[in-house]
Amino acid sequence: MLKHYIQAARLRTLPLSVSGIIVGSILGNRDHIFEMINNEIGNWHCFGIPSVLETSIFWLAILTTIGFQILSNFANDYGDGVKGTDNDDRVGPKRALQSGAISPKQMLSAIKITGFITLLIALLLIYVSFGKENFGYSALFFFLGIASIVAAIKYTMGKNAYGYSGLGDIFVFLFFGLLSVCGSYFLYTKHLDYIIFLPAISIGLLSVGVLNLNNMRDRASDAKSNKNTLVVKIGEASAKKYHYFLLIGAFISALLYILIRPNSPLEVIFVIAFIPIFKHLHTVYNNNNPKELDPELKKLALSTFLFAILLGLGQVL
Repeated sequence: MLKHYIQAARLRTLPLSVSGIIVGSILGNRDHIFEMINNEIGNWHCFGIPSVLETSIFWLAILTTIGFQILSNFANDYGDGVKGTDNDDRVGPKRALQSGAISPKQMLSAIKITGFITLLIALLLIYVSFGKENFGYSALFFFLGIASIVAAIKYTMGKNAYGYSGLGDIFVFLFFGLLSVCGSYFLYTKHLDYIIFLPAISIGLLSVGVLNLNNMRDRASDAKSNKNTLVVKIGEASAKKYHYFLLIGAFISALLYILIRPNSPLEVIFVIAFIPIFKHLHTVYNNNNPKELDPELKKLALSTFLFAILLGLGQVL
């Protein structure tokens, strides 16, 4: 039974989910160190070595995000399963409820347990980051944590699931892009720099690109099941153009970031991650068979993860 829950957790989605945390944490830790140097506090930080506190923030943020992602995957499996969206017409791999490996009652229990554990980790993250003296920040991030749980569940669950109304792209951009990068950055610095929104936009657009690719693959079966994703609404041809906009926009946003605040020639190392991404765009352009888009999901997700690492490294090397 455990292996079925692991399969339902969709481990291949986890690298994408933590990409924003990696970018926000590296940039936030870097800027926090610079602030401490300017204030002549903590000389051992001058060498760029994260403190125990900063390391704890990073790993708790990673665990919280992974929890949200697994919660979303379980809820997606449950929502599409009970609605009949996951059926024999679906192109992708069989889901847990669809195959009968996990019952709806068992999956609902897994959703509740995962949500509870994730909330506890999020509360610990908030306490470690802000302590007792920053109640306003703690309250804000507690609200954002609750909003993340609700967003993860309501994507496909319930009568008003926003994933069935073509709003999934907006929520993915907000939570996997802006909140993930800017939120994790704020945990270190306790403030926001406007320029941090540029890498956040890049991660958000790439994350939406993965969702759009998934929806292009499932367009026919989603349409039959009345799951009106944005792809179903705008059609295959427009969905491809939208895909080009997302990925090229992510590249431009990252490029603007390093042009506005140049650091070193090594900053352009992130371009390496866009080599497979632009190759992926060529594949999508020539695609006429939705089934062939399935392996592209993994490629785009891992390329986003690579981009996050390279963008961060380019800022600290």
